Amino acid sequence: MEPYSVSRLSRSAAVVLLLLALTALAAAQAPKPVTPANNETAKRAFDHFYNMEYDKAIKEFESLVKDHPDDPFPNNYLLSAVLFKELYRVGAMNSEAYASDNFLDARAKRPLDPAVQTRFKELIARSETLTQQRLQKNPNDVDALYAHGVARAMNSTYMGMGEKKWLAAVRSALAARRDHDRVLELDPTYVDAKMVVGIHNYIIGSLNWAARTAVAIIGVGGSKQKGLNYLREVAKSDTVATTDAKISLALFLRREQKYAEALELVRGMTQQFPRSYLLAQEYGDLLNAAGHGHDAVVQYQTILANCKKNYYPLPEPEHAAWGLGVSARGQRQYQVAAEAYDQVTTIPGVERDFVDRANLAAGEMYDLLQKRDLAIKRYQAAAVNNGDSANEARRYLKQPFHGE
Repeated sequence: MEPYSVSRLSRSAAVVLLLLALTALAAAQAPKPVTPANNETAKRAFDHFYNMEYDKAIKEFESLVKDHPDDPFPNNYLLSAVLFKELYRVGAMNSEAYASDNFLDARAKRPLDPAVQTRFKELIARSETLTQQRLQKNPNDVDALYAHGVARAMNSTYMGMGEKKWLAAVRSALAARRDHDRVLELDPTYVDAKMVVGIHNYIIGSLNWAARTAVAIIGVGGSKQKGLNYLREVAKSDTVATTDAKISLALFLRREQKYAEALELVRGMTQQFPRSYLLAQEYGDLLNAAGHGHDAVVQYQTILANCKKNYYPLPEPEHAAWGLGVSARGQRQYQVAAEAYDQVTTIPGVERDFVDRANLAAGEMYDLLQKRDLAIKRYQAAAVNNGDSANEARRYLKQPFHGE
């Protein structure tokens, strides 16, 4: 991992919090929070949520809020569904985009919806009100503290990934960490609170010595191993936080190149939530990263077949087609790769830069197949605009691509 500055830490903390969906665990004090373990509507809603059926999830969560107006947990559930539906819509939910810091300056596919921004802020304010009312009565109310930290984590995600306000995002992220640290001080068995704490431990533990020292000045420590262990504990706990912890853990395991464990986690989630396009895509990406190129080809082909059947509520077939091209290329299945890259260029609404990259890659495959006429057509299409892809395409118009 590259050395991080303190500002990069703030950004990374906000980024990883993108992966957090809402978590909840019943505790012994105050009114028992509404969770899928004790409420069928909540159980249904979370199933919709993780299958990316956001509208259905929102409708169910709205019903929960109406039936339990004084419980901050349903309000936070609704908050998470509203947030992640919007983040996906604007193009901020592709995990491949967070492999480096390039995303920090990247334009979103679409601007945030002002109406959603307003609703999100209203829900954040309501969470603040509900949790503070309880904490004023009992400062050690672990459920209220936990719900307060969850809302702050969601706010961090929104400010960082939505509004690109990284400094404000890290403040909120660190506040969430403090809330959940306090929960664990009061109740070490409150396992769900270990997720945010575990994420922060991993991030801070991944910094170089200078950055860790700088962060320690503000009283925040970290350990990569402790972070992974905390996330493993939550992932095995069979609580609402289990799926969120698995998603975060899989991301970190991928960075650590512990592919076998990551594959097991993601494969299980794809079986549990088969209509989630993002989980299916992540499984293909992991297979390819782990060196299982043949299996990755099959996975991407399955995703694309499911897209044609309208199986996924919110598909992005251009990413599956690109993944198929990359994995087939690695297997020297150049015809399959060329056709996959070509498919990227035919999908409506794909960003211009992505189309240029696909045309360039298709041209390279056709050159390797000694189909120079087709290669030239793809290079010509890629060379129309400016940028790295266009420059490469112009070079290969003069001299064929012969391989890496």
